Amino acid sequence: MGSGSSRAPSSPDPEEPAVATHCPYCALQCGTRLQPGAPPGPPPPSAVPAAPAAEPAPPLRVEPDADFPVNQGGLCHKGWTAPAVLRAPDRLRTPLVRDRAGGHAPASWDTALHTVASRLAEIRAAHGPDSVAVFGGGGLTNEKAYLLGKFARVALGTRMIDYNGRFCMSSAAAAGVAAFGLDRGLPFPVTDLAEADTVLLAGANPAETMPPLMRHLNKAGALVVIDPRRTPTAERAALHLAPAPGTDLALALGLLHIAVTEGRHDEEYVRTRSVGFRAAWRRAAGWWPERVELLTGVPASAQREAVRLLSEARRAYVLTGRGAEQHSKGTDTVAAFVNFALALGLPGRPGSGYGCLTGQGNGQGGREHGQKADQLPGYRHITDPGARAHVAGVWGVDPDSLPGPGLSAAELLGALGTDGGPRALLVFGSNPVVSAPDAERVQRRLAELDLLVVADFVPSETATMADVVLPVTQWAEEEGTLTNLEGRVLRRRRALAPPPGVRGDLAVLRELAVRLGEPADRFPDDPRRVFDELRRASHGGTADYGGISYERLDAGEALHWPCPATPDGTPPHPGTPRLFLDRFAHPDGKARFQNVDHREPADARDDRFPLWATTGRQLAHYQSGAQTRRVPELVRAAPETTVEIHPDTAARAGLAEGELARVRSARGAVLARVRLVATLRTDTVFLPFHFPGHGRANLLTGTALDPRSRMPEFKVSAVSVEPVGSEEPVGRPERVPEAAAVRGAAG
Repeated sequence: MGSGSSRAPSSPDPEEPAVATHCPYCALQCGTRLQPGAPPGPPPPSAVPAAPAAEPAPPLRVEPDADFPVNQGGLCHKGWTAPAVLRAPDRLRTPLVRDRAGGHAPASWDTALHTVASRLAEIRAAHGPDSVAVFGGGGLTNEKAYLLGKFARVALGTRMIDYNGRFCMSSAAAAGVAAFGLDRGLPFPVTDLAEADTVLLAGANPAETMPPLMRHLNKAGALVVIDPRRTPTAERAALHLAPAPGTDLALALGLLHIAVTEGRHDEEYVRTRSVGFRAAWRRAAGWWPERVELLTGVPASAQREAVRLLSEARRAYVLTGRGAEQHSKGTDTVAAFVNFALALGLPGRPGSGYGCLTGQGNGQGGREHGQKADQLPGYRHITDPGARAHVAGVWGVDPDSLPGPGLSAAELLGALGTDGGPRALLVFGSNPVVSAPDAERVQRRLAELDLLVVADFVPSETATMADVVLPVTQWAEEEGTLTNLEGRVLRRRRALAPPPGVRGDLAVLRELAVRLGEPADRFPDDPRRVFDELRRASHGGTADYGGISYERLDAGEALHWPCPATPDGTPPHPGTPRLFLDRFAHPDGKARFQNVDHREPADARDDRFPLWATTGRQLAHYQSGAQTRRVPELVRAAPETTVEIHPDTAARAGLAEGELARVRSARGAVLARVRLVATLRTDTVFLPFHFPGHGRANLLTGTALDPRSRMPEFKVSAVSVEPVGSEEPVGRPERVPEAAAVRGAAG
């Protein structure tokens, strides 16, 4: 379904006022209104047949908020069906504790929390605080992300905490901090894009991943898309550049080369608003268009046309997404596109700019307030003595008691159960068995743990492996805040009560902290109290929320961080929707060009693995699919793992449309249904990463990491493709193979 999908608004029940909140999925955080206790409205326009009457009706009716500027009354297929997730047939409603037979038995909350706290205490006493680790999620509210970081560092005393947002936009964050001194996905409102003359999208497919964003991009002038696939977004573009996977960095260097040699760069901007241009240009000078064409496959004429469209536009934007980031050189790739944007004079210029399309619902706020291994609330670095003193003061602890930086997400998961690595893991809001790179290895590492605890609302593939499963609330059942891709802080509001037996994550963290010996008042479970503490902890930091309050948000104010607190008697700070208009966040106020050059991916194609595999999202599903694979309408739209392959490539492999294929890499093999796509490069196949079991695309991906962001290389793996002799299960919802048997003796 495209961005224009809509329904006629239905009349609300006057006895049940609609609740204004936001979609639980991507970082657009589209505005919605939920009607409690109402029957579902008509299905959204699509080719998917109507749901059978036997399916349980959602507890809410959802309508898009026409007044919210990000989605302007639009929703994607996932947003329309979001309430159905709340009544998933396998919704967790009671804690589960693994028994000696290897199964899960229902338990009381007191028993489950006692089991977790006592085992954590035993493991810490025997092996030290870093023997316990915490893994968070980019979908957690700001309050949950903040309290989770505090819980790890204070109640557990561990440095071992990171989150799945490391797999999302960590490369853009690292590049943004280096270039601008500050990382915010979009340093301008989404609505600015509609006024653009030209927008370049590098490695982004919002027509499928963020459909309502297309409402703005469709109003812009020319759209230039860089993607190895001819995606639905590329279909709408004035110009599509299709580089070979892993060559985006060389292409970005080539665009800078053309801008400079053809005199299309902004010399005055470069001189007055930036530093480091000469070193960056020396790298790009060697990447003339014909050399770039030989490596990337993008014609020199198309490169020149892209530069012309950007340089001649009065208002222009360069946007990057996961396709540019999820590489072992992702930070340098994003930096090269930032260099190109700086050379054209776009960042900080009214009506123009550079931005990153953050993916997860709270990917922005989730990394700002303490889930990352190296950060404290307010986007403070954990090694900064001043930052440690400030946050410790808010928390009421000694700064010296705070641990230092820990391991990044992929490294943390890889260290689980090893000598000297964590022996216990608490997972909140993530499903690494499906979403992590080299997924089979991660599954083995989880099986080696002495204790695995998962807080979730459904039995995800990771939860099925847990020793203790804690049922927690979902988006429409809780209060809190999230921060969308444009740095706008939003209110999540409760529309209905959670099922009996289900608790909020804040309450779970409080109970565990108290059982581990912490004073109860140090871990509040009221979202407003937690947010007020977050405000104080972030005060003076890069991501300063000091002037934001529930009262201001509930009054309808649009507040983008930084929004510092102001002295009593003075007007409140209005927030900062547009950054860098006067200066960048470096001490001298100038942006930094980065000295980067192309290098090859970690994998190399050869006779055994002659193709490139790249991964991404589909319209019907989200992230690991733990939510969307429980919505019948979405499952009918995309029921299993597919592999997109060019017809000529398929013919050479002996494959036909709809047949079962085995895709192999050096790490593992995936079973997928063949989809012939004539517009795909003949050297490339594409797999979605939403599916479990034998259909996990991340069975193929490797452990190579970006040296700065620690981003895994999801987007390029050397693979082969071959027929499968007989029908085998393909990526449908199922128990993780052998998980129960492997962990049968635990707990």
